[in-house]
Amino acid sequence: MRRPENIVHHTKNTKSASAASASSRISHMIGRRLRSNHPHRTARASLALIIAAFLAACGQLPTHQPAAPIVPATPPAAPGLHKPAERPEAQVDGSLLWDRARAQWVATDWPELPGWTQDRVSEAWSALWRSCQRATGDWLPVCTKARALGANWGRDAGDETVRRWLEANLRPWRVQGYEGQTTGLLTGYFEPQVDGMRKAYGPYQTPLFRPPLDLATRKPYYTRAELDTLPEGRAALAGRELLYVADPLDALMIQVQGSTRIRVLDDLTPEGQPRQVRLAFAGHNNQPYQSVARWLVDQGAFSLDQASWTSIRGWAAMNPQRVPEMLRANPRVVFFREEPLVQPEQGPLGAQGVPLTPGRSIAVDRDAVPYGTPVWLDSTEPQAWAATPPPARPLQRLVVAQDTGGAIVGAVRADYFWGWGDEALTQAGRTKQPLRLWALWPRDAAGAPTDPARILSMGADEKARPAK
Repeated sequence: MRRPENIVHHTKNTKSASAASASSRISHMIGRRLRSNHPHRTARASLALIIAAFLAACGQLPTHQPAAPIVPATPPAAPGLHKPAERPEAQVDGSLLWDRARAQWVATDWPELPGWTQDRVSEAWSALWRSCQRATGDWLPVCTKARALGANWGRDAGDETVRRWLEANLRPWRVQGYEGQTTGLLTGYFEPQVDGMRKAYGPYQTPLFRPPLDLATRKPYYTRAELDTLPEGRAALAGRELLYVADPLDALMIQVQGSTRIRVLDDLTPEGQPRQVRLAFAGHNNQPYQSVARWLVDQGAFSLDQASWTSIRGWAAMNPQRVPEMLRANPRVVFFREEPLVQPEQGPLGAQGVPLTPGRSIAVDRDAVPYGTPVWLDSTEPQAWAATPPPARPLQRLVVAQDTGGAIVGAVRADYFWGWGDEALTQAGRTKQPLRLWALWPRDAAGAPTDPARILSMGADEKARPAK
């Protein structure tokens, strides 16, 4: 899916003292209402909720055992890359340590995983099965068995059977930084849903574009301001319009997320209903991302602690004449391709090239955790703001690393795919949680030489999702 960046969280301090409060501050959202993913529902989700919700995490959870206290740590801005080891190495104390390019994995066992016996692991089977369609290297033997069982085997077999299968075939490895850091940050994202039109009409005047024809030949490409104002910039976008949305901040939100579902009001199905399509990430202008929230803080619009999508939209409502100036503070522009929404129950394609599963897919730093790796996630649920917040509820579940993002850098760092719809939007806007991770790797591979560049990473759709 390759979401470009995270607008609000790039302005925040991610140290432990602020993690919970920052998540709570994003809970009060305002703005124009947009349709949910259910075409026949009258309920709508607020645009500001949608915009905030790319910060998301978690879903419906079972009752878990209490999580051990976790202190979130600030992930390094750009951790250095190390030479990955071909195999784990035994340490003086008898433990096994496996060096990855941006993380170290420490061999452990299943009892170390908080809440492991409580999760509905069968719900993650289909996500793992999809990743296994692109398996190579260490994963071939395990994934051959998984593919033979089928996509629906987890649902039919039940949690305990799936859990025993995972324990028999995989081994958990605690993920940590090269300085031994085992705690990090969980944010989240979602797939927006908006109304749009193929032709500019009424309030629908803000276009979303295909890649310009000369995008590959000019690097860096024009900035956002140059595309808006220069004759040659505007000419490059002429005729590249895909769809029009009603609010420039809708367009910004969609570019931040890198994908969206659009209900096309002037393109009806044979049944007379607006056609639903997906716009997927197709590239960007190779310009650096700049947070509009940070720009507003620098302008004195609000303080760093007050930065949220509520405050951004509030400022825009009070200063409509300055909205173009705010948007141009971010020189990056994202381009899209249109895809039919053939299977609306599935999420967009992640960077591994398989559809994302709500609540069971995460974006990771692929130099720390390869695509396709099952991961045990230990965090806390995001909660609505309260003057006296209730005790934290654990978020402990099996997920699969199937995506990446521009802000997802470091060993213990993940972005949780919430899905789409009202609940996803709400939870996404609240998520900035402490995190611990365990990678689950084939048991029989621990002592065998491995080419780290080929471990499931061949599933990455690099052409469609170029590196930032």
